[in-house]
Amino acid sequence: MKVKFKAMMQISVVALLAAACSADPDSPGLEYMPDMYRSPAVEPYVDYGEVRGKIHDDMKMTMSALTPPKHTIPYWGTDSATVSMMLPYHRLPAAAFALTHGMFGFDFSTNPDGNYEYNLAAADMNPIKLTSAEQSDAVFAEGKALYQANCNHCHGEKGDGQGPMVTAGSYVGVPVYKNLTIAEGQMFYSIYYGKGMMGSHASMLNKKEIWTLVHYVRRFQDANYGKFDPKTGLPVVAAPPVVPPAEGESAMPPAANAPK
Repeated sequence: MKVKFKAMMQISVVALLAAACSADPDSPGLEYMPDMYRSPAVEPYVDYGEVRGKIHDDMKMTMSALTPPKHTIPYWGTDSATVSMMLPYHRLPAAAFALTHGMFGFDFSTNPDGNYEYNLAAADMNPIKLTSAEQSDAVFAEGKALYQANCNHCHGEKGDGQGPMVTAGSYVGVPVYKNLTIAEGQMFYSIYYGKGMMGSHASMLNKKEIWTLVHYVRRFQDANYGKFDPKTGLPVVAAPPVVPPAEGESAMPPAANAPK
């Protein structure tokens, strides 16, 4: 009796394993209690091509995570400084960016000067203030993580423009941060909308993260940037460097009624 029962169990296991197999290379096989890990609810990133075991071939390539309606503003809490920082960016990309950087759904500057808004961005100051050694260390720790994830592959670990993508020959002309003399507001503009061969990071980084990266890049320019004197508690670098206007540009901002 025991021998028969054992044989029956072996046959059952073999049959179960055979039933779990499928000729479809994308099939996960037989799923045990799928309701335990397949939510019946509609979710942002669910594969609508297969819902609760039902296959919908016409929906397999349908994007489920949609962009929020234009001009809607996400909720960033009740801290006025954070809310102000995270409001929609007030600078516009040049009209050419629609072609050169593949930007769709943005409002573009109508000013014929492609650098008009970029030049205006020189007046924008970093809203994240470095107030103490501890707070500064936290900002730079976050900046380092963001840099390694988003910038290191081209700009290099030391900001020398010798990241793996450059040394492999995929890109050229990546700037050396130490020699970069643009204002921090222009750094933000360049990261947000892109610059040269670098694409826009507006969809990958929020404004607080970009301003945090600006602080991190500034330290490549000055090793003492963001550091505090342990005796006085004052910042070693007191103010950002003065950026002279480019040749042919005015040091004064354009008139308020200048065309955009």
